[in-house]
Amino acid sequence: MRTLPDFPWDRLAPYKEIAAGHPGGLVDLSVGTPVDPTPEPIRRALCEAADAPGYPQTHGTPALREAVAGWLRRRLGVAGADPAAVLPVIGTKELVAWLPTLLGAGPGDRVVFPELAYPTYDVGARLAGAEPVASDGLLSLGPVTPKLVWVNSPSNPTGRVLPAEHLRKVVSWARERGALVVSDECYIELVWDDGPAGRPVSILHPDVCGGTHEGLLAIHSLSKRSNLAGYRAGFVTGDPAVVGRLLEVRKHAGMIVPAPVQAAMTVAYGDDAHVDEQWARYARRREALRTALVRHGFRIDHSEASLYLWATRDESCWDTVAHLAELGISVAPGDFYGPAGARHVRVAFTATDERVAAAVQRL
Repeated sequence: MRTLPDFPWDRLAPYKEIAAGHPGGLVDLSVGTPVDPTPEPIRRALCEAADAPGYPQTHGTPALREAVAGWLRRRLGVAGADPAAVLPVIGTKELVAWLPTLLGAGPGDRVVFPELAYPTYDVGARLAGAEPVASDGLLSLGPVTPKLVWVNSPSNPTGRVLPAEHLRKVVSWARERGALVVSDECYIELVWDDGPAGRPVSILHPDVCGGTHEGLLAIHSLSKRSNLAGYRAGFVTGDPAVVGRLLEVRKHAGMIVPAPVQAAMTVAYGDDAHVDEQWARYARRREALRTALVRHGFRIDHSEASLYLWATRDESCWDTVAHLAELGISVAPGDFYGPAGARHVRVAFTATDERVAAAVQRL
């Protein structure tokens, strides 16, 4: 295992202490954790499944896999969604961190991820002993074929959406070399503006994959869309052969989503109304914060999707963090996500209406 980086959020603690000293209290916009209630039908399903004395199914119940496949077809246009190729996971951060290891990556292998990216892609490569490579240009990698290529659209932290044409090129490049493409699509339903790339599209959509899921995986989470971060509920799907290998390893390792959580997931993926309600809440908060930040002198880049505003005052991100801390507002410095983020901050709009209003007033 390669040396792990320092946990980045520890560096933010002194600035959070400053922000917490504001007379009106801390407005924490640094972490994108949901604050709104878990929808009642999902909670009810969890409670009704609470009597679960036996071991759950690693592969997930047939009802859960059917619900996920139906959601993929209905919401994302994944015509070839196969319930047999759906595998529930214990929160997608767990899968991101351990996927290279579960797939047999190790010394001599490369794991490629975007230059501005969720830090766990890098951590997962290091845990496996593989070489982490941050690159937005696959052609610049040289003759060595990576074991795994991550794409993330909509992006954390930038909210950028990759066009279908770009994703098609990534898929074609990887297939020619036998590399696996894994698409982190956790924010795919949280779209606010039709930017230059248009609406986000799954790597498994026929327009991208050409009708076959060979060499492809997609990862989805209920944490953001359904306020289920505390349940640790997500899934991976795609190439049936790769999903089958993951299933076998996870059986041996006892990596199983609890039965009550599987029941809750089944309800969540069968219902669209609660997602649309939550989208409307976030849309209001996003617009209020975006307007206030622009008036305060920020520029907002990308941010057409996800739960964040990628904001800059054209200065060091830590100077911006310090400035906002004096106003009692905590945000994430952009360099948490790579050196290319050194002049931006990530502003989450997952706080309550009251805390968002407080931030707007201070700005």
